[in-house]
Amino acid sequence: MKSEVTFGWENAAWPALLVTAGGEILTVNAAAKSLFGTALNGNPPLLAAIWPSDSGVTAVDFFKRWEQAPLPTTSLKFNVSGGAAAVFSTAICPISHEGKNCFLLQLLPAATGAEAATAAKPGATDAALKQKLDCVLQLARTVSLDFNNALTGVLAHTSLLLGKAEPEHPWRRSLLEVEKSAARAAEIASELALFSRQEKETRRVPVGNLNLVASRCAEFFKNAHGTRFNWKMTQERALYAARFDEAKLQQALTKIFENAVEAFPANATGQIAVETRNVELTQATQDLNVRLAAGNYVCVEISDNGTGIEADALPRIFEPFFTTKRAPHRGLGLALVYGIITNHGGGVAISSQPGKGTSARVYLPAENSLVREAVGADKGYRGTGTILVVDDEGLLLTMAETILSDFGFKVLTANSGQKALAVLTQPGNKVNLVITDLVMPGMGGRELIERIRELDPDLPVMCTSGYVMPEDHKTGGGYLQKPFTSTELLLKVKAMLQATTAVD
Repeated sequence: MKSEVTFGWENAAWPALLVTAGGEILTVNAAAKSLFGTALNGNPPLLAAIWPSDSGVTAVDFFKRWEQAPLPTTSLKFNVSGGAAAVFSTAICPISHEGKNCFLLQLLPAATGAEAATAAKPGATDAALKQKLDCVLQLARTVSLDFNNALTGVLAHTSLLLGKAEPEHPWRRSLLEVEKSAARAAEIASELALFSRQEKETRRVPVGNLNLVASRCAEFFKNAHGTRFNWKMTQERALYAARFDEAKLQQALTKIFENAVEAFPANATGQIAVETRNVELTQATQDLNVRLAAGNYVCVEISDNGTGIEADALPRIFEPFFTTKRAPHRGLGLALVYGIITNHGGGVAISSQPGKGTSARVYLPAENSLVREAVGADKGYRGTGTILVVDDEGLLLTMAETILSDFGFKVLTANSGQKALAVLTQPGNKVNLVITDLVMPGMGGRELIERIRELDPDLPVMCTSGYVMPEDHKTGGGYLQKPFTSTELLLKVKAMLQATTAVD
């Protein structure tokens, strides 16, 4: 990770300090401020203020010795708020920050002496384990974020080239393999992000259009597999609206599409059908394993005429780690689908006959309203207008500029929130849409959005992120999950610009 970025530990639950080799404290997180109190109020704050006099070595000398024989974790004693001394298992990581040799210290309680007696108390062990798990989860969040940034560039550029390549282009097969590899890596990043996110979503998810999500997923696989399959798309024109997390629902449908594609032998052709429809039930109904209460639902059914599933395996398909596929499949695909859909209050029913194919039906509770189809959504991806793209990753700025300008948009870029505001306030710049990452050093995406709202409350803003789900009242509902393809980016841009035009 770059030394200039906002470190993930700044919001960590455990104390963490960034210090120079000379013992000057540059940054501490909230947990460290709470632990050490007024001892950190010096100007500048020094590590010596919390370093016990009976340590036998000064903090500066300790770092000199540590560099000669580095250990990732060691026990250190610090003076905490109130004057008491406490021993911490301290993770030490050398970092180059703004040209200075620095050390990141992350403190976890160490059970020694008197602390060991405390650790023997009921619940103390659980607390220590929780802190260690927090460290792992924070690392997983950071890795998944950086991984998603890299994959976004790969997927978007590859899908752009695939959209331009003729079916018989000599590079098409290699591009398809690159896209499949990136999509596979995106699965791993997504599972890592899901693992790292312990908290449950408490916000009320927005109303969405199942037609759009199903079309987007189908378009991705159509682009990836060329003319190998005959795709049949049947959509309910007056579809009910439903509340769902768009990124998670897209992830669930992608897993089902993957199974449909893999239901055919290598290089074999076949048919994949996608249908959306309203389901109105006057009484409770059973669809295989799914029990549906009376009410209205939206349903998307994805069917194939592939090899099908054996009867003895069908009852176990939603079990974690159960799979009929060869490695590297881990048996998490349909278990993840089941978890996502049931968390939305819906259900998944899968029927299959060996040799005849498989059908997967996803049900979601419907709202008492119809979705509004985007006007002209089927007229291609080209458009006009000026788009400001904000991201601290230069590769992603280049990717967005390449794709959007190639389809007729004028693109401005900024690698920080401060520079984005400078672009917006520059005379002569008329921006129609802002696309911003949520996690950036200095001014983050959420703060940038608030500043934009002060400048122009009507300017549409679209957020992108690898793992942070925005709150609707701060983002206006415009959100694109990383990693994304060029098609997904263009579809979202066109939809937001058309929505703005419709309001105007």
